[in-house]
Amino acid sequence: MKKLMTVGCALAAGMTLADGVKGFGKLSDGREAKIWRVTGRGGLILDVTDYGGRVVRCYAPDRHGNLADVTLGWNTVAEYEKNGFAMGTLIGRYGNRIRDGKFTLDGKEYQLPLNETKPEPRHCNLHGGPDGWDTKIWAVKPFVQDQVKGLILTSVSADGEMGFPGTVTCEVKYSILPNNTWTIDYKATTDKPTVLNLTHHSYWNLAGEASGNVLGQELQIFADEFSKTDNGLIPYENAPVKGTGFDFTEMRRIDAKSGWMAAQAWLKCTDNWYDHNFVLRGEIGKLRPAATMRDPKSGRKLEVFTTEPCMQMYGAQNMDGTMNAKAAGVKYPQFAGMALETQHYPDSPNHPEWPTTVLRPGETFRSTTVYRFSAE
Repeated sequence: MKKLMTVGCALAAGMTLADGVKGFGKLSDGREAKIWRVTGRGGLILDVTDYGGRVVRCYAPDRHGNLADVTLGWNTVAEYEKNGFAMGTLIGRYGNRIRDGKFTLDGKEYQLPLNETKPEPRHCNLHGGPDGWDTKIWAVKPFVQDQVKGLILTSVSADGEMGFPGTVTCEVKYSILPNNTWTIDYKATTDKPTVLNLTHHSYWNLAGEASGNVLGQELQIFADEFSKTDNGLIPYENAPVKGTGFDFTEMRRIDAKSGWMAAQAWLKCTDNWYDHNFVLRGEIGKLRPAATMRDPKSGRKLEVFTTEPCMQMYGAQNMDGTMNAKAAGVKYPQFAGMALETQHYPDSPNHPEWPTTVLRPGETFRSTTVYRFSAE
């Protein structure tokens, strides 16, 4: 049995290394949530709740085989409901931001609820709205196929839900392979033309979720361009990363360009840190590298691959040290984790020059993102 690190990485109450399901508490409206444990043959462990399809814990081995929980989160469903931050959740119908919550499709304008309006001038629909797919209780079915173990999550979003047209049926498959690879396969259909942009929103700290900030960890992003944003965090043009603080074309410390970031007046809207879209190299629709994150101390490495055109990097600069970590007595500091959200462009329904997010009847949306864990 793999050894579990004792700092911030204790197993959930009532759970062991064996697979299984248990209660995860009640939401404020009385809905009951459950949590499933899936243990891969290589040692990778996921704890997944049906509330938003969230990954609550992800145990990965270091260079000595010791397991640590490397994703941020909380120990009860009530904390997820209260604290927000899209922690560990599936995101839909539309990941990231849509300016003013408006878009036009086939000549008809749709108005979505605005759930990010502060600080001004932010004025947008974020991650599908206040009652997006992160608030749903998903149907969950465990599966074992050869040496692959995982969960199949399904949900139906009604026509008009959060202002989006069309009834959308979605299936998300979480698979854990023997080589400590976690694969997410998304599939969705609609009965009316709609827009769709799905992603996953875990925050990663490869030293362990209660180990402090990730500034000294290392990151490489396979992108030569990023999307510049206005003060409302809506992208308006792509720019080269070369010569900027957004240049992660080579592996480097996450905070290596912090001085450059701090000096840019136009980045005040993101607290002079990272909350930006990166345009990934390669052919859209084909699985290819998006990012590699590494912790030099433990040796843990996370490689991200995707079929999506882009990836959002968000550096948790809005965490303020008041929220509890999963480890008792520990708070999440600023920069406690790094979100690497594979996606289409933010606000792409309002930018015909960017890859389309329109889904029509008879079509099937498909997307894959892979998280591969190793140690060196």
